[in-house]
Amino acid sequence: MSDTPEIGGNEAVARAAEQAKTTASRNIPTLGDLPVAEDTANLRQGPDLHDGLLALLPLIGVWRGEGNAAPTDGTGQYAFGQQVVFAHDGENYISYSSRIWRLDDEGKATGQDRRETGFLRIDLKDNIEFVTAHSDGAVEIMYGRPLTERAWQLESASTMVTETGPTALGPGKRLYGLMPNNNLGWVDERLAPGTTDELVPWMSAELTRVMG
Repeated sequence: MSDTPEIGGNEAVARAAEQAKTTASRNIPTLGDLPVAEDTANLRQGPDLHDGLLALLPLIGVWRGEGNAAPTDGTGQYAFGQQVVFAHDGENYISYSSRIWRLDDEGKATGQDRRETGFLRIDLKDNIEFVTAHSDGAVEIMYGRPLTERAWQLESASTMVTETGPTALGPGKRLYGLMPNNNLGWVDERLAPGTTDELVPWMSAELTRVMG
């Protein structure tokens, strides 16, 4: 997912501790007047994480960074910025949201690109369900499993597209993983047009924890 060099375990722990100095006290805003638990993207604040979600615990937080896209519809590659939020409210699911904006050649934002929102669940046999709604008019269900304690792979099981939604969004595969530098990397591959089994990179990014 990146050319980030490998680092030792002690250095990884040291980096995480240094990062926590600025992220540990930060959390997503809440209204504060709900009669039930509010969402939290910080494991130090709010309700305890449900025991059934421990295999997904490292994802909890707010992540920001940059990536690259190569749409399968042939519209051309572009760089993007992204914010991802994995949050919970103490129940046995994780809420997910993603905002992506396009970047110019100098790395400056030029406007909104696409958004996703959804939920992650995992059962006692480590089977993951990931349901997402896309702002461009698609709803997708993915199933997967943890690859390690720090990596998770998901594959499309069902995709529904509205009349005005994307015509080139084929089935695909998505991988999330914590990198040696403790950043969150992810890559989404999609079925190449005109093929039945060839997956090609669609979007990928490396994100740094900014809250949690």
